[in-house]
Amino acid sequence: MSQTYLTTDELSSRIKYDSRTIRERLKDSVLLEGVHYIRPFGGRKILFIWEKIEEDMGCASPQSFAIPMANGGVCHG
Repeated sequence: MSQTYLTTDELSSRIKYDSRTIRERLKDSVLLEGVHYIRPFGGRKILFIWEKIEEDMGCASPQSFAIPMANGGVCHG
């Protein structure tokens, strides 16, 4: 499986968040090192893994936007 690595600016254009917001608010709270991004060669540069971010955003699964109900069903909004 090949992965798509993105810089902060490239990710910013894909998810429509400012790159500063990604660095200061999303990184290490929502986007986790080793899961959503890596630091290649132990350096300071960060590369985001697009497939993992897309999966967690719910783009890959339409059911992720469903609201779970007490009886085990889901409400689709």
